[in-house]
Amino acid sequence: MSEKVLMRKIKKREKTKLTKLQQRKEQGDVIGLEDTTEKINDANQQHMEEIVPPKKKKKLAEQSEVEEATENLPGTAVGFQITNDTNFSVLNEKVCENTLKGIEDMGFTKMTEIQAKAIPPLLEGRDLVGAAKTGSGKTLAFLIPAVELIYKLKFMPRNGTGCIIMSPTRELSMQTFGVLKELMKYHHHTYGLLMGGASRQTEAQKLGKGINIIVATPGRLLDHLQNTPDFLYKNLQCLVIDEADRILDIGYEEELKQIINILPKRRQTMLFSATQTPKVATITTLALKKEPIYVGVDDNKEMATVDGLQQGYVACPSEKRFLLLFTFLKKNRKKKIMVFFSSCMSVKYHHELLNYIDLPVMSIHGKQKQTRRTTTFYQFCNASTGILLCTDVAARGLDIPDVDWIVQYDPPDDPKLEKLISKNYFLHQSAKEAFKNYVRAYDSHHLKQVFDIETLDLAKVAKSFGFIVPPAVDLKIGSSKTSRPRKRLGGGGYGHYKNMNNPKLSKSTKTFRQFSR
Repeated sequence: MSEKVLMRKIKKREKTKLTKLQQRKEQGDVIGLEDTTEKINDANQQHMEEIVPPKKKKKLAEQSEVEEATENLPGTAVGFQITNDTNFSVLNEKVCENTLKGIEDMGFTKMTEIQAKAIPPLLEGRDLVGAAKTGSGKTLAFLIPAVELIYKLKFMPRNGTGCIIMSPTRELSMQTFGVLKELMKYHHHTYGLLMGGASRQTEAQKLGKGINIIVATPGRLLDHLQNTPDFLYKNLQCLVIDEADRILDIGYEEELKQIINILPKRRQTMLFSATQTPKVATITTLALKKEPIYVGVDDNKEMATVDGLQQGYVACPSEKRFLLLFTFLKKNRKKKIMVFFSSCMSVKYHHELLNYIDLPVMSIHGKQKQTRRTTTFYQFCNASTGILLCTDVAARGLDIPDVDWIVQYDPPDDPKLEKLISKNYFLHQSAKEAFKNYVRAYDSHHLKQVFDIETLDLAKVAKSFGFIVPPAVDLKIGSSKTSRPRKRLGGGGYGHYKNMNNPKLSKSTKTFRQFSR
């Protein structure tokens, strides 16, 4: 008789016994059903040990360990309680010693509000939507439950990826990865960073060996999900979407939807966002289960900014803006300052200009190579003084210590500005003229190798002035008397030079119209 047939008969026999015992209990004949059931199960187990070969025993033992570890994970009905005690010591019974050692080495003793509210239900395996301002401690709020989940499941490299954490920018991904590295100091599980600008081949090789916890940007993550055959993600247990509103703002909505559809559906999902927008609500419905827990820290506050932060503005003529910026930076050159611009070209120009006039500054923008961005980011983080010029790649979530001043030099990239400009006729006309003059001034610059109107992204420039669609700009061409005639392209005669004297052609214009990309 084969082993499978024997096992089937044993199961059938025990099932029959349990059915009879249940019937007798209903008639009042049996009092100790549980004790009898335990005896049967013990006998059954003993009988199975006699007939099951050693390899099968090992496999069954591993299966029972996984079942025990997954008792309180996603899909189980477990109650939870939000703790009022803010000390990390209250997690002693729920969090392993290795994680607590890592937290202690990081110097944390008390939990922030978002951590105290989010960690207990997340440890119970519940889906969660968290809303809290930047600097509230969201990173540890999702990293601690994620690490514990992988630890309890006893994930090994051969099991592939168990947790994926998505961040909007490369710098924020590096920062999250740095915190994860400190937290995993006493753990043996593997972890890695996937982001644009890094070697894709190296990342693919590491994925083939097995990375248990991944921190990634959406674009590179989707690339690996679609094109890296050795990426084992079918065992995924946890998905974290950090700064969800920012991910959507910078144009990753379609990528995010594709990622959610590719990943396994039976998982725990955590979504954190500083603001709750309609797009975030759509992603929440798509990614999370029907009834996720909502944890809001700043719901009762009018302003979602850090306490103690002072804000102000200076109104000045356009031609005096750079003079004011230069004076301010020179006066505060011994402090730590970040200056935000609306475009990469603007950062590049001001970086070259300020360094040329003996005001040392650093810069970060999206068109730099990743190695340079990484070096500059850590250099500025570790410096006690310095000036960093940057685009919105550094606008959200970065924990840069001891910054004294934040300067928004260009009009901020904010949908509220676009709505205001579209509703107010006079502001709309004023912004339109300002945009046209900016483009004409850019075109008239004598450094054509830098300020080339053909390569200027008009959509982004228009957005900085509050336009969703760039207005058309007419630029006069061919009207300069000093411009040299173009070389003849054949045909003989002097017809080309006759055309140059034609007054109609000398006043021709070129219309620049660029639609949003």
